[in-house]
Amino acid sequence: MSPVLAAETAGSFPLLTAVVVLPAIGALVTALVSKRRPELAKQCAVLFAVATGALTIAVLAGFDTHAAGFQMIDHVRWVQDPQISWTMGVDGISLWMVVLTGILFPIAMLGAPPHHDEKPFYAWLLLLEAGCLGAFLALDLFVFFLMFEIVLVPMYFLISGWGYEGRRYAAMKFFLYTMFGSAFMLVGTVALAYLHAKGGPVTFDLRTIAEHQGVLSPQTGRWLFLSFAIAFGVKVPLVPLHTWLPDAHTQAPTGGSVILAGVMLKLGTYGFLRFGLYVFPEASVYFAPAMITLGVAGIIYGAICATMQQDLKRLVAYSSVAHLGFIILGTFSLTTQGIDGGVLQMINHGVSTGALFLLVGMIYERRHTREIAKLKGLQRSAPVMAGVFTLVMLSSIGLPGLNGFVGEYLTLLGAFLTHRWWAVVAVTGVILASLYLLWAYQRVFHGTPDEANADMPDLRWTERLVMAPLIVIIVFMGVYPKPVLDRIEPSVKKLVQHIETNTHYREPKAPKVRPAPAAGGQTASQGKAGK
Repeated sequence: MSPVLAAETAGSFPLLTAVVVLPAIGALVTALVSKRRPELAKQCAVLFAVATGALTIAVLAGFDTHAAGFQMIDHVRWVQDPQISWTMGVDGISLWMVVLTGILFPIAMLGAPPHHDEKPFYAWLLLLEAGCLGAFLALDLFVFFLMFEIVLVPMYFLISGWGYEGRRYAAMKFFLYTMFGSAFMLVGTVALAYLHAKGGPVTFDLRTIAEHQGVLSPQTGRWLFLSFAIAFGVKVPLVPLHTWLPDAHTQAPTGGSVILAGVMLKLGTYGFLRFGLYVFPEASVYFAPAMITLGVAGIIYGAICATMQQDLKRLVAYSSVAHLGFIILGTFSLTTQGIDGGVLQMINHGVSTGALFLLVGMIYERRHTREIAKLKGLQRSAPVMAGVFTLVMLSSIGLPGLNGFVGEYLTLLGAFLTHRWWAVVAVTGVILASLYLLWAYQRVFHGTPDEANADMPDLRWTERLVMAPLIVIIVFMGVYPKPVLDRIEPSVKKLVQHIETNTHYREPKAPKVRPAPAAGGQTASQGKAGK
């Protein structure tokens, strides 16, 4: 171990390693629970998930708000040649993905329990949590690839084992699509490490590769960027690589849909930030117009498809395609405002869409249908559910005062500085989101309920407790997002500076507002000076 890396971990508790390892241990312990005591499986899984969430809050509490680089680094050499290391680190970009993961998993376990075989269900969920956290924290490309792949297996079994009628087809389609993309990333990862070595020691350390940009030619960097972009584009998913997502969401159990939307899709958007912009700054600038085009296409296409859906869960699934398009738009605007908004929107989408999937699952448990035409007048029989659904729906639309507005506003503002007309087109996605969500709400909750809907129970107190933290986050981040942005912005500024240093790109600055004219044609400042 080098002296620098040794100093990074000396005398400190490996908190980030514990964040990744604890849910993996929980998965093993849950799997070993006796079949004679099946009730212990849920208790054990929730205990480990809550403990992991507490560790992520400890990471948040110990995070230095003003530092732009990676913090709390854990480093252990794994393989000597090539140099592969267990290197975990967190910065302002990955911090909130880690916290979001720690919050959503226990909520999914408590709010959407399975109907059968609880023990393997919770064990797979915990293993999935370990993989997601490892991917968000990994600073070694090879370890990231392993974590990126590990998450496929639990989600495949969750969909195929606990999903609905078409679950096996949806699970296979999800697995094949993502494995197809991952094959390109594996080739790109190995090629990047060996081409970067230039005959010297081969390393997969993200920081070493990213900070030595002169080793690869621009043409080579662009090809390698594409190999990663295919994998991340499938995971986001970008249009036209999105067709697995509506099927997976529709057929997955409610808990699986919450995690898929809230956490797993962010592996793609996070990958573009961490391994696209950081490792391939020149290629990111070169492909930015194409990526923004795909992002805007996803915004419009996803919104139009959502408007046409008759299945409430499928409508929410297509809304994810649209919302993730905003994240891509902000990311490849290559501006501080746009990337800030993209990271913020990753959090917002996870909270709002996760809450929508929970509510749709609660409706299905009561009515055993998700068909919008069969749901009518539910606000009379379930007024609390209607009120919660209204708040979450408005946050997804982007109503000012709720979390969705801040992220979308920053992404559009950042994109307007570099790709003005694409930002103008993307604004129509906000209008279409209002159309499909409000129209769906009217058909499901308004009107006179028929006999089947008139007796639908309202939210139970346990379900209200599950929804409460999500509602608090939605309101807090809409009213006062400063604590979140304060931790994101230093890392984003450093990333933009890294792009500027290694390319001819320069971030455009927002135009200064001219002072308003005072009486007599003078500006306010001139009037004061004259006095």
